[in-house]
Amino acid sequence: MSERILTTKDGSTTLYSEKFDQYYHNPNGAASESIYVFFEQSGLFESLNNTDSLTILEIGFGTGLNFLLLADHLKKNNIDTQVKFYSIEAFPIDKQTASNINFKDHISDPEIKNSLPVIFDSLKPGMNLIKPFDNLNIELNLFYGFFDDFIEADISADFIFHDAFSPEVNEELWTVTTFEKLAKLSHKETMLTTYCAASGARAAMSTAGWYLAKTRGALGKREMTVASQAEEKLRNFKRLNESRLIERYKKGDFD
Repeated sequence: MSERILTTKDGSTTLYSEKFDQYYHNPNGAASESIYVFFEQSGLFESLNNTDSLTILEIGFGTGLNFLLLADHLKKNNIDTQVKFYSIEAFPIDKQTASNINFKDHISDPEIKNSLPVIFDSLKPGMNLIKPFDNLNIELNLFYGFFDDFIEADISADFIFHDAFSPEVNEELWTVTTFEKLAKLSHKETMLTTYCAASGARAAMSTAGWYLAKTRGALGKREMTVASQAEEKLRNFKRLNESRLIERYKKGDFD
């Protein structure tokens, strides 16, 4: 998989994927978008201060940005919450590319900042249990393979980061089957967030049993999507019409 490095407008690095013909992150700010979509809008920052343990499931490890941002947040704020971070990546970058990624303006701890090459250098196909930080209560369970092959019956994720490439180029990660599987890997009050606002993706989520809401997108994007299997978790957001989306899906509007 061929990638070229780009420094985004907030100073953080992203990659351009030749395979998917897309950037991994928003060119207006890779780290800023991740923090907004996956940490702020999901309520994760607040939850870290109010629980002893939580589980995160990420679709698309990419450059490892979300994992590193989370680790740095725990370190900076002396948070001792036990975090199990599961992530899936079918096309991991190589050690050399990882060593050239730079999040220096958003990740302050040197150990965390420099951990990416080690993580990517140690990957083997299947599940990789990695504990890269001695003084943080966080473990990385990184699955090197396709989501279809990911089988972890014991996962009950509290937060899902749906951070795959867009439905236009990575359609298989935005299907009803995908979101049904994610429902089985979570629980009723799980919060799922994604940068994506495509109607077809939202219809797939709705058909799989998720309730949906929308909110302002990050860095110039008009909207993003928030989902849960519990309606009350979305009470602070503008709700979407799931019934209409399901009706359109069944009519084949998104085929």
